[in-house]
This record gives sequence, structure tokens and C-alpha cells, in this order.
Amino acid sequence: MKAKKISVFAPATVANIGCGFDILGMAIHGVGDLVTIVPNTSDKLIIKSISGDGKKLTKNINENIVAISIQALLNHLNSKQGFDIYLKKQMPLSSGLGSSAASSVAGLYAANLFLGSPLSKQELVSFAMEGERIACGTAHTDNVAPSLLGGIVLCRNNEMAETISLPVPKQLYVVVVHPHYELKTSDSRKALPKKIDLKTGARQWSNTASFVHALHTNNFELLADSITDFVAEPHRKSLIPHFDEVKGAALLNGGLACSISGSGPSIFCIAKRKKNAQKAAAAMKSIYKKNKMGVDVYISNVNTKGAQQIK
Repeated sequence: MKAKKISVFAPATVANIGCGFDILGMAIHGVGDLVTIVPNTSDKLIIKSISGDGKKLTKNINENIVAISIQALLNHLNSKQGFDIYLKKQMPLSSGLGSSAASSVAGLYAANLFLGSPLSKQELVSFAMEGERIACGTAHTDNVAPSLLGGIVLCRNNEMAETISLPVPKQLYVVVVHPHYELKTSDSRKALPKKIDLKTGARQWSNTASFVHALHTNNFELLADSITDFVAEPHRKSLIPHFDEVKGAALLNGGLACSISGSGPSIFCIAKRKKNAQKAAAAMKSIYKKNKMGVDVYISNVNTKGAQQIK
């Protein structure tokens, strides 16, 4: 007998991880989105409620990213199953933490579970990308893949939704600070250069390669050096209040590397061991407190589970 309802939590993510613009992402604990689906007999998707969004998100199934991702799956499976959908936003919008991806992933994974799990998590990535296409204008995988799969993910081929799960060092901790400041993804995208020179590209590619090697060899020193971003951070950091000051505080207080989470305005840093992450988090938060600006702080090891059913 099928369940009367299924609830799934999908975690927030840190995309780019500095050196991997649009191709690297990792999942974190403590923040994400919850979607509950209840089967109906209407053969339709119906958004019953959305909470935690400040009434900014639409219930139109042709525009809502949760419904779009679920419908893509139903179309693929030739299924006419209808669902009532309940979305509970548990993370800020336009935060640089993969808010839209977490919503898409949670709903999609819930529907797949209800239908008997015909597709693996990896196979679901391409359907979650359809929600991203609506939310961000491009169907990229660096948020949806780690939110679904967990861990640290290399998105090798966006068009084919091809991803590679990378090793996660046990002592790796992530700090994310989210200033109470809205930065639209579209504005952050506009700040990027249309072209980069070969020297800049080579430095970035070298860092991406050494980042992957550092994970495989558990080399924290190399990992820290590799996260340096030559492509996005130099052009986006001016859009984020007090970025340089926050980054400096993180690196002076236990953080190994620091950069922009996704398209911002959230800022992340990595640390070896929880105590160093806590020290860095306090220093980063203090900058915003000094400037009388609200901020949310998350300290987490890497979430290796990804989307999970909530019993």
C-alpha cells in the first residue's frame, strides 16, 4: 500500500566552491527546504501551500519550480499521478545557498519515492535541472546535484547531467554567513565578464584540478590554496557588503580559505576541525555585527546524505 503522504528534506548547498565556477558544489547540514506531497485523484499537480517565502513564490504550476520538476518526471514516466504539494521554505531566497535547487530536489525526490523509486538519485538530476532553468535562466547542476546526492560533486557535463562524487575529508568543516541583504542571481550574473584571458583561465583550471587532487589526498594546505577564485570573485565581491573584511577575518581566525557561496551574498569558508570553524564563524559574524547588519551563520561538516525522506 502506498504512503498517504511523503515528506522530503533537501539541503542547502555551496556552489562554485571558489575555483569551480558552475561545476563544483557541496551540501551542508542545518538548512534546506521541506516538501510534502499528498496523492490526489485530479491527475493534476496542485500547490496547496507555501510557507517561509514571504509570499514571494507563485502557486502557478507552470511557474513554480517544485511543480515543474515533478511534472518533468511524470512526463518521462508517462504517469498521470496527481499530487497536492506543500512547500516549506527553511532557507532565505536569493541567498547563494541553492534555495531554488533545494525546493526542486525535495519535491522531485518525494514524487520519485511515491512512485516506487523508478529512477536513482543520479538519474533525477536532469529533472531537477528543469526547475533551475525557470529559477535562474539556465539549467545547471552545481546546486541540484549536491542537494540530491550529498557530498562534494563535480559537474562534468551540464547538458548530460553528468556528475562525479568526490571524496570528503572527515575533518572538513564549512562556515556559511548569510548577510541580511538581497542579491538577485541575475544581477550577480551580470557582473561576470563575458570573456576571460588564457592566463586567467589556466590559473583557474589549475586550481580546479588541484582542488580535486587535494580531496583525494586529504591535503588541507593544497585544498586551501586551490579554492582561490580568479573568475567570479573579483567581479562579484563588490556586490556583497563588507566582503573583503569578512574574508580577512575568516582567514585570520581559523579559516583556511574563503569565497562567495554560489552567486552570493552568502560567504563561505572552510576549516580543518570544528573548533577552527567556530572561531572563524565568530570572527566573520563580528564584522556584520560591528556594521549593524543582520546575519545568519551556519557551521557544518559536509552533508554526505543529500535529499532524505522525513518520517
